[in-house]
Amino acid sequence: MKTLKQLLAEKQRPLAVVSPKDTVYHALAVMAHNNVGALLVLDGEQLVGIFSERDYARRVTLQGRNSQDTLVKEVMSDKVAYVTLSHNLGQCMALMTEKHFRHLPVLDSDGCVLGVISIGDLVKETVDDQQFLIAELERYIKG
Repeated sequence: MKTLKQLLAEKQRPLAVVSPKDTVYHALAVMAHNNVGALLVLDGEQLVGIFSERDYARRVTLQGRNSQDTLVKEVMSDKVAYVTLSHNLGQCMALMTEKHFRHLPVLDSDGCVLGVISIGDLVKETVDDQQFLIAELERYIKG
């Protein structure tokens, strides 16, 4: 199975981020443009939160707020779980499953953002790894 570093290196798209001072409307436009379900919220280079479709649904729409008047910092999740390159993909999946979220920032030892992985990234890698293992076992059996 790949390492977290290898998985991040294969991701093609640039990191989608917003500022805590941006409006929710702007954040939604960035999400749509990048075709992602969550954005990292950076204050300069410091990770201060994550804004997801779930945050929008629960903290904007259901509370009757206006996305053009609401700032990201008012509705983002500010207690962000993250991993470092020392974590393996199984640990990442276990954390995401336990905490019920779909996006996980990856930070370096200095706290700088290296990227973000999604549950979809982890599921795809798990399936690819299992398919490889099955093919190897079939080759071994056929001799």
